[in-house]
Amino acid sequence: MLLHTPSSPCLSFKIIKAQSKPDNVLLVSAFKSLVQNQRIDRSISVLRGNSIPSSFTRNAASTEAGASVMSTEMAETDVLKALSQIIDPDFGTDIVSCGFVKDLHIDEAIGEVSFRLELTTPACPVKDLFEQRANEVVAALPWVKNVKVTMSAQPAKPIYAGELPPGLQRISNIVAVSSCKGGVGKSTVAVNLAYTLAGMGARVGIFDADVYGPSLPTMVSPENRLLEMNPETRTILPTEYLGVKLVSFGFAGQGRAIMRGPMVSGVITQLLTTAEWGELDYLVIDMPPGTGDIQLTLCQVAPLTAAVIVTTPQKLAFIDVAKGVRMFSKLKVPCVAVVENMCHFDADGKRYYPFGRGSGSQVVQQFGIPHLFDLPIRPTLSASGDSGIPEAVADPQGEVAKTFQDLGVCVVQQCAKIRQQVSTAVTYDRTIRAIRVKVPDSDEEFLLHPATVRRNDRSAQSVDEWTGEQKLQYTDIPEDIQPEEIKPMGNYAVTITWPDGFNQIAPYDQLQMMERLVDVPQLTPAQAV
Repeated sequence: MLLHTPSSPCLSFKIIKAQSKPDNVLLVSAFKSLVQNQRIDRSISVLRGNSIPSSFTRNAASTEAGASVMSTEMAETDVLKALSQIIDPDFGTDIVSCGFVKDLHIDEAIGEVSFRLELTTPACPVKDLFEQRANEVVAALPWVKNVKVTMSAQPAKPIYAGELPPGLQRISNIVAVSSCKGGVGKSTVAVNLAYTLAGMGARVGIFDADVYGPSLPTMVSPENRLLEMNPETRTILPTEYLGVKLVSFGFAGQGRAIMRGPMVSGVITQLLTTAEWGELDYLVIDMPPGTGDIQLTLCQVAPLTAAVIVTTPQKLAFIDVAKGVRMFSKLKVPCVAVVENMCHFDADGKRYYPFGRGSGSQVVQQFGIPHLFDLPIRPTLSASGDSGIPEAVADPQGEVAKTFQDLGVCVVQQCAKIRQQVSTAVTYDRTIRAIRVKVPDSDEEFLLHPATVRRNDRSAQSVDEWTGEQKLQYTDIPEDIQPEEIKPMGNYAVTITWPDGFNQIAPYDQLQMMERLVDVPQLTPAQAV
């Protein structure tokens, strides 16, 4: 007879009757083989697919004394299958495949299942839903009598921490809040976004990058209003307010600066990179107006995960905001949301739009930014900025706080999505000895030969900077060369380490222009080593 299991559609076991072994023994033998395969593939196919029915496991266990171990394995598979019904909305994948399920323990004698869900950020907006659904789907298994779920968070490590200044190496996500025009409420959005993320459970810092007119000292009220320096490490100690770390030139004891652009860039770089930020889930940068040297310096020094654009309904604001969006686009920084401030106010049962309508939606439509948030004209929002208590803190249940809550959820989800895309954009597949490329925000995936990538290096070591003459010759690179390591470099490139010690910077745009592989044969395990 032919045994076909729903959890492994590609596996079939042909059981031949023999006088020396009854069917039930052969069936157990087949099951042991299946369990071994499932143990190997649990992190891939089994976590998403169907499990072997519990009744089948119990029947097999009754046929052989050693089947108790197999029964535990199948019970574990049942639990993982149940949990794989829960889909993470950020990654579009079940929580088991995402690696969230930890410390799974099953006590079949009393029907108890315990496990931990380890999320990538403590500010996960669906963590309560995950906990509830995990309890429900596991408790629905017929043999389960008790479920114990604990929640934890292990924030993702910075993808390219090794190339960063020491002060930035333990920051998971850096979010720029920009408008490229003064007076539109950018600082208000930055501060309230930061305290909203902190209220969601994240570790947050705010960097006020405006040296000419720092707003942070007015908008928050820390007890210590002066930055201090660690005498041993010569690093800056941020001040704190309500658990959020703060750095601003306004806390340097010099008020507003009068200095030329190159000096400002140096001051901003020093404040940002020498501050002891520690471990942060999100660093919110309140960008200064404009698209000049200061803004470019910030984008180059700090590996920005994403940007939030702030505008007002007027056409004049849109013109300047469009410049900023184009700047971020050239620097490969994704703009994830637009906040249209001072949109409207309500009076006499009607809604009025004193500055017109459409600037925010125009930014969304023209540049394809996925999310738009409207902020009303509210005296309390302005007053909170002057009082030193952010509106998201002063009235956490109000309409404005609700908008910032939605913005915070958007930022958390989009940053997680971007990090996942960047971390898997370029990988080396040893089974086919090819480099897989799937550029963020693109559905296309293609393969490149490692030797082709290495030969297309455009650095000064491979190409003469003055004459453009090719110094790296075709024959200098062996056909069987393989990369030792591939790491993301910002949102625009990867660094590839080769066996000769050379570190190649390969921008996505350049990889997309290279000759591609087609019909690549799969190697055997022995060949892939």
